[in-house]
Amino acid sequence: MNYIDASIAPVRNTGEIKLYGPEAFEGMRKAGQLTATALDMLADHTTPGATTAQLDKLVYEFARDNGALPATLFYRGYRHSVCTSINHVVCHGMPNAKPMREGDIVNIDVTLILDGWHGDSSRMYPIGEVSRRAERLMEVTYDAMMIGIEAIKPGNSTGDIGHAIQTFAEAERTSVVRDFCGHGVGRVFHDTPNILHYGEPGTGVELRPGMLFTVEPMINLGRPHVKVLADGWTAVTRDRSLSAQFEHSVGVTEDGVEIFTLSPAGYTKPPYRKA
Repeated sequence: MNYIDASIAPVRNTGEIKLYGPEAFEGMRKAGQLTATALDMLADHTTPGATTAQLDKLVYEFARDNGALPATLFYRGYRHSVCTSINHVVCHGMPNAKPMREGDIVNIDVTLILDGWHGDSSRMYPIGEVSRRAERLMEVTYDAMMIGIEAIKPGNSTGDIGHAIQTFAEAERTSVVRDFCGHGVGRVFHDTPNILHYGEPGTGVELRPGMLFTVEPMINLGRPHVKVLADGWTAVTRDRSLSAQFEHSVGVTEDGVEIFTLSPAGYTKPPYRKA
């Protein structure tokens, strides 16, 4: 795998890993914090009876009010500002006018482009009171993401991230989705390298300072297998078991990792209460 100074790299996925400098990290902080603020805002709107179409409109308006653009809007034909994945939907669920119901869980995935930088993050939201098994799945998924992020430092590998996530998730009697992964990010929405959420330590790509990417495990209560519906976007669990996902955008520093999309309100995993 080749590494390239991002300042001289084309603004597209060339298959090389871009290494960014301090200005890029500052740009990612601003984009990441704007995205995280949008996700904080949604905590008050994810209630029984609300529709995912309403949430989509809220994020679009928030982005435009803050000089940003939703990255998913018209991306490869996608027509919404967010992805909303409910219950057994693994990822890329499309907003619609159907009211959410008490006991649902929903992942809301937001990517805002601010001054050319992509802040990419997602969180799970409980709709009213949810079952203990749904609550536990969300807790395990959040913890799996954070355990993966703890493995990020120069000299480690992408396989170390995946191994940490997989080991924890499977010990909790859940499964890791293999069909989707994290990805390089920055000025390009989906860039090299891919970040698998399973794997063996020491394998994959070496982590170097200046790398920017997402960590976004999808964890199922049942088996890991998924299928994509006829709309070409919505991925669901084949056994219809519940699925959950959390996502942060991060950067590799000289001695560890920086998370760009931490909640300004201090929200971590649900239920969301201000710190």
